[in-house]
Amino acid sequence: MTFQNILSSRDNGITTITINRPSKLNALNKETIKELHKAFKTADEDSKTKVIIITGSGEKAFVAGADISEFSDFSVSEGGQLASQGQALLFDYVANLSTPVIAAVNGFALGGGLELAMSAHFRIASENAKMGLPEVSLGLIPGYGGTQRLPQLVGKGRAMEMIMTASMIDANQALQYGLVNHIASQDELISFTEGIAGKIMRNSPVAIAAAISSINAGYEDGENGFDTEIMEFGKCFGTADFKEGTQAFLEKRKANFPGK
Repeated sequence: MTFQNILSSRDNGITTITINRPSKLNALNKETIKELHKAFKTADEDSKTKVIIITGSGEKAFVAGADISEFSDFSVSEGGQLASQGQALLFDYVANLSTPVIAAVNGFALGGGLELAMSAHFRIASENAKMGLPEVSLGLIPGYGGTQRLPQLVGKGRAMEMIMTASMIDANQALQYGLVNHIASQDELISFTEGIAGKIMRNSPVAIAAAISSINAGYEDGENGFDTEIMEFGKCFGTADFKEGTQAFLEKRKANFPGK
């Protein structure tokens, strides 16, 4: 599949999706969001893809925000539609994928860029990463899930401060806040992320998908995460992965999960 604004490649079970608009600091426009949706959908449906890594091209930015020129003259209804469509097509879509998604945050992750990183299942930052939601400095608020996901990750007070001051935090502060799981050097960011992906790939993809569903349910309005966990736990007993995993344990060997 050929894209204009992103790159996508699979190697050893890992699909790496790279936003490739370096002259725009990888800013998200409508076309890039559509291409990202297609790339994530293709990777999620590919049985050979076990983990997805999302990153940005170059050394300056993961994604430096949304392409403001596309919506600077929008009406109230157009603005609402922009947020609704973007969340459905990309941000909520990524958050609920059954394939694990890791954001390798290299450089600036601002506005929609940080919202994309937060949509991933977890994040790893380069030492030069800078993160923030500066929308109020433009007379806006985060519209791609930022007001919801940031408090879930860093707590209400810290999210309020970050959003209201429009300030950036560095990688060390992001690690302290729990916004990222690890920090790596710029040169080692992808290899470090691939190392964690390798650990994930040793385990049952069916069980991992069930775990993602169960964890996410605890953050959804009207959903009872405990009930979802019970349901998903029970379903695991009917899978080939469960049979292989338990048999391998009893036989004291490494499991070879079929992913079914």
